Amino acid sequence: MLRALLLLLAILAVNAHADEAVAETPVDATQLVRDAVNHWRGLSSLAEITMTIHRPDWERTMSMRAWTKGDDRSLVRVLEPRKDRGNGTLTQDNSMWSFSPKVNRVIKIPSSMMGQSWMGSDFSNKDIAKADDIIDQYEHTLIGTEDRHEHTVYIVQSIPFEDAAVVWGREVLTIRDDYIVLEHRFYDQDNELVKTLSTLEIEDMGGRTTAKRQRMTKVEDPDEWTEIQVDTVEYDLDIGDNVFTLSNLRNPRD
Repeated sequence: MLRALLLLLAILAVNAHADEAVAETPVDATQLVRDAVNHWRGLSSLAEITMTIHRPDWERTMSMRAWTKGDDRSLVRVLEPRKDRGNGTLTQDNSMWSFSPKVNRVIKIPSSMMGQSWMGSDFSNKDIAKADDIIDQYEHTLIGTEDRHEHTVYIVQSIPFEDAAVVWGREVLTIRDDYIVLEHRFYDQDNELVKTLSTLEIEDMGGRTTAKRQRMTKVEDPDEWTEIQVDTVEYDLDIGDNVFTLSNLRNPRD
C-alpha cells in the first residue's frame, strides 16, 4: 500500500513538472507574427470587402473583390460605386500595378510612391503590397502578455533590420492566441506613434475565426479613418495563376 502511494505521488510530481515545463515554454515571437499573417490570408483567399473612407465633412464607401495566393500575389478590384468600377491593384513579388478604366492604362507604382495613399484611403500602397515585410525584415521580441476574455494576448515589438527597406522605426502588434491581430501600431524613426490599425469586430468566416472589421486611424487626424469590412471570404481555394496577371488586371475574366 505504501509503495503504491509513493508511486502515485511520484507520477503526480512528474506530471506537475511536465505541465510547468509546457507553461514555461517561451513563445517564438517571429513564428507568432508569421502565423498571424498566414491565418489572415490562408494559402489563398477570395473575399468581398467594403471599404469606408471617413472624413469630418464627407464619407465614401467602396465595394471590392480581393484574391490572394501564397505570400506574394494579390488582386483587388473595385465593384462599386459605378464610377470607380474596374479600378484595380495587382501585387506580385515586390511589384505593384494599378489600373483605371477611365484612362485605360496600367501603371507600375514606383518605390517612391509606395508610401502614398491607396485609393484615397488611410492605407498606403505599401500597406497593401508588403504584408510580408513584417516577417522578413524585422526582428521580433515578445514584450508582454495579458489575459482578455478567456484568451491569452501577446504583445510583440518589431524593429526593422538596419538594411531593411521600410519607413517605420518600429511596429507593435497585439496578437490573440488564435492568431488574430487585435492592434497594429506604427511608429516613425523618432519613436512617435503615427497610425494604428485596430480590429473592431471578430467573426467566424470561411471556416475560421478572423477579423471582420478593422479601422486605420492616424494620430494627427483622429477624426479621419478608413474601415475595411470583410463581408464574405473563402480560404484555400484553387485560384489559377492567370488571375494575377497584368492582362487580367486590365481585362477582367472573373
